[in-house]
Amino acid sequence: MAQSSAATRRRQRLPAAEYVAGIRDGDRAVLARAITLVESDLPSDVDLASEVIEACLPHSGRSRRLGITGVPGVGKSTFIEALGTRLTRELGETVAVLSIDPSSPVSGGSILGDKTRMERLATDDRAFIRPSPSRGHLGGVARRTREAMLLCEAAGYQNVFVETVGVGQSETTIRSMTDFFLLLMLAGAGDELQGMKRGILEMTDLIAINKADGDNRRRAERARLDYQNALHLFPASADGWTPRVVTCSALNREGVAEIWDLVLEHRALIESNGSFARLREEQAIEWMREAILLGLEQEIRRDRVVTDHLAAMRDEVRSGRLSPFRAARNVLTAFRQR
Repeated sequence: MAQSSAATRRRQRLPAAEYVAGIRDGDRAVLARAITLVESDLPSDVDLASEVIEACLPHSGRSRRLGITGVPGVGKSTFIEALGTRLTRELGETVAVLSIDPSSPVSGGSILGDKTRMERLATDDRAFIRPSPSRGHLGGVARRTREAMLLCEAAGYQNVFVETVGVGQSETTIRSMTDFFLLLMLAGAGDELQGMKRGILEMTDLIAINKADGDNRRRAERARLDYQNALHLFPASADGWTPRVVTCSALNREGVAEIWDLVLEHRALIESNGSFARLREEQAIEWMREAILLGLEQEIRRDRVVTDHLAAMRDEVRSGRLSPFRAARNVLTAFRQR
């Protein structure tokens, strides 16, 4: 069965030039296949993906990169659909949504249900939605989100949204790959105390208290004031931006337009003071660092001698004969000696 699946994948692969041509033409089917290619761990796919990425790189980097996070149930998908359809249907712009679903630690699978949660946006010709499994990758994103973002930019998408899995304090990687970091919160659901944790607040450019409608409006406004007071305790942002706190109702599409105005205001500011260029440089360096780590992991997996040694070290750790730290050093030593 595995051999048949691998053979099917080989037949489905396109030459690098065809991937690039389809991406540049805005072919969503080819773009989706290219993202599947870059997410693959097969050695042959990795080499082909590198060709595609290198060819697309000169055509990337011009989109607005928006990271969106929040606790489960905060309404991320509803908000993204409301904002995305405003951009596509009212402003005539294009939107790519890279949505990360948490993978099961038991089966490794994920639901990947964002297309069903964003029905209007999923059928919009000016939008592209790509759900990807996190596969246990930390930081709330998938292993190849940076590469997927690059391909979407090369396909001409003016705005790229990255929706994280919503795991709270580990939403760190998203900050290093996007230009604007939006934190969605709820009022009256116990999230205020969670939101006061310093780490996540220091990374945000905007906090939006969602579901500010009906009887919840008053609680939302109170939460907005609490968050705004908390933000005043932190030092000024290096890019000159002052983080804001607003309320919105994604379901009723209230406050969504104002949030986008703030995204544009932030972009104009960092472009005018030189912070945007520095930000993109930092994103590129962080991408390189992550690519090195992933590459090393792939090289270890490809080496039969090292993987056999790794299996032996697992047995030693399970039995308590060797500490995890010492076992890891032994595996790395075996890799260096190859």
